[in-house]
Amino acid sequence: MSKKSVAVLAATGMVGQRYVSMLSDHPLFEVTTVTGHESAGKKYREALKSRGDLRISEEVGNLVVKATKPEAIDAELVFSPLPTEAASALEPRFAKRGLRVVTDASPHRMEEDVPLIIPEVNPEHLDLIEWQRRRRRWSGFLVATPNCTAAGLTLLLKPLADTLTLRRVIVSTMQAVSGAGYPGVPSLDIIDNVVPYIKDEEEKMEKEPAKMLGSVGKGGIRPSKIQVSAMCHRVATTDGHLESAYIETEERVDLDEIRAALRGFRGLPQELRLPTAPSNPIIVMDQEDRPQVKLDRYA
Repeated sequence: MSKKSVAVLAATGMVGQRYVSMLSDHPLFEVTTVTGHESAGKKYREALKSRGDLRISEEVGNLVVKATKPEAIDAELVFSPLPTEAASALEPRFAKRGLRVVTDASPHRMEEDVPLIIPEVNPEHLDLIEWQRRRRRWSGFLVATPNCTAAGLTLLLKPLADTLTLRRVIVSTMQAVSGAGYPGVPSLDIIDNVVPYIKDEEEKMEKEPAKMLGSVGKGGIRPSKIQVSAMCHRVATTDGHLESAYIETEERVDLDEIRAALRGFRGLPQELRLPTAPSNPIIVMDQEDRPQVKLDRYA
């Protein structure tokens, strides 16, 4: 089976580099195009800031970085971790040109005809694509991935929402400095500190799960009635966010039922045995002091 060609926008940024690393030597995808704002014309490997933990194939490293313009892209799928303002302006232009865009940025997530997707949670929301194409009169599409902490919370809620009525969630996050991008939070601001505010983060956590747990109807998504209250904190860890959630259900339920639902949960990627899908999307730990970021970030 031939691989699908992939373009990664903003490929020299932190998230873009992570995308390229994950897609290097992928059995289904081949990175054929990388773009960058200030690095156009350079070889990709020369344009990178040193990240020793990232794996970049020789072929991808030798790609010449292109300008982030729709006419520069020739690929079957486009991954876009563009900064917020650039994503808002440019991503619709890529879709209008006929490109299939998966965006990691926030501007389009809550638009009524844009699927906000976690593959294990709501793959049926991709049905919105045809409505989006008719409504916007373009042949490409725009699909969004959620906020990082909203993704973790919603994946946890999905197996519970399948069998229980979820009333509300109160969640507190402890988020690593990697989430602030590069160069991120100044070192003197975060060392020996916890910052109890991350711009727009709480709003994203409170809105996005209801959309992802909703159902597809005429005119878009009927959101779940779940109420989420979030408190988000930046902490002095490098990678890996931690969340503590209080979940209220209408039904009485015991912890053994919760553990069984979480341990037994599988989604469409697991059913299809996709090559990079984890066999267990949710790992349940019985130790009182786990998970811990340092020990479990690569679990």
